[in-house]
Amino acid sequence: MRNMVKMSIVAASLIATTAMAADKGIDITTTGQAVVYYQTLANNGAGAPDLFDQATGRANVGIQLNLDADLKNGFTFGSTINYLGTLGLEKNIVSGTMQNTNGGIAENNIADDIYLSQLYIAKKIANTTVKLGRQELPQSLSPFAYSEGWSVFKNTFDAALVVNTDIPDTTLVGAYVSKGNFNAAANADMSSYGDLSTTAGAVNSTAYMVTAQNKSIPVATLTGTYYSLSDVAGVVDADVLWGDVAIASKDLPLGLNFGIQGGSIMPDSGLKDTDALGLKAGMKIDALSLTAAYTTVNDGAVGIRNTGGIKTPLYTQMILNQTSLYLDNDTYMLKVAYSFGEAGTLIAQGAITDDKSVADRDLTDLELVYKVKAGGVDFLAAYVNQSWDAPAGAADGQDLVRVVARYNF
Repeated sequence: MRNMVKMSIVAASLIATTAMAADKGIDITTTGQAVVYYQTLANNGAGAPDLFDQATGRANVGIQLNLDADLKNGFTFGSTINYLGTLGLEKNIVSGTMQNTNGGIAENNIADDIYLSQLYIAKKIANTTVKLGRQELPQSLSPFAYSEGWSVFKNTFDAALVVNTDIPDTTLVGAYVSKGNFNAAANADMSSYGDLSTTAGAVNSTAYMVTAQNKSIPVATLTGTYYSLSDVAGVVDADVLWGDVAIASKDLPLGLNFGIQGGSIMPDSGLKDTDALGLKAGMKIDALSLTAAYTTVNDGAVGIRNTGGIKTPLYTQMILNQTSLYLDNDTYMLKVAYSFGEAGTLIAQGAITDDKSVADRDLTDLELVYKVKAGGVDFLAAYVNQSWDAPAGAADGQDLVRVVARYNF
């Protein structure tokens, strides 16, 4: 019965959109992507499986279809339907999935592999757009409740979003956000909606957000955000203030660019505020790009993290180091990228973290990433090595390999 209901919802989206097009002459824009995703992650503790053992591997094959329609009179409609499967790779290559729906690799039929991730309607009035329904949210305007792109498909939210551009060079955003199908970990169930979370455990958090972004200074983009979060840390409400200044211009020599970010999560009931600061500087000389960054977070009560996922808005966020960034740490990062033109881009990045939230350990994170587009397909291959202080006999490091092929149409 559950599968029939779910398939009915998906079918209803397609039928309704097609019917509107047929009856009113409305054009439908169809886009999407096809993805093959493989990852393996293993630590080097005693008795741990090898990096490429079946037990350490996860994989997905995914297809995403976006349907967008102009409904006239300033109204637009959008929906996204996703298929997440494995092609049977769990039989002999992997043991799990990066994302799943209704049971993961134990799914019984194709209905268990399909879910609806976006379904919204929007209305534009002069310079104001109102968007209601299941939707993606961008990190640039919603740094603590955003859609992460590191896994197979992005997570989404139930949200009411208002965007206004009446003030010159300024974008104002207001939102009510809840129910995220967030990528909390590998094997995340993308068809199951949960509450926003700023801690490792499940909480009942929702968010009211106001963001202002201004570009009136020729070389700078200034962004400020306020959140009112409910039930963070499981028991209390909290206010969040966050700001970001990005300085970049083609007129600056050597492609210089700079950034400063920072803010505070301020929980009720006398819990300690969590404060963070980040600094970034970069340069670009022909095909070579260099970036250096530093971030610091104090030992507050609530982690600096995306309430709809696992990543942070910090400059030092890389592929795998987020859990060491949430609280009580100082992190230094260096990134080097070189473009070979059509032959792709090679990225080497590393971070050193003084992570005082976990027995005052030092974490070293080294990452090598290669990106290339060939035959219309975007390929990514990444290797990550992490090492940290640990007692004798305990795991003191881990390795990750990730390979992704993504075709956008």
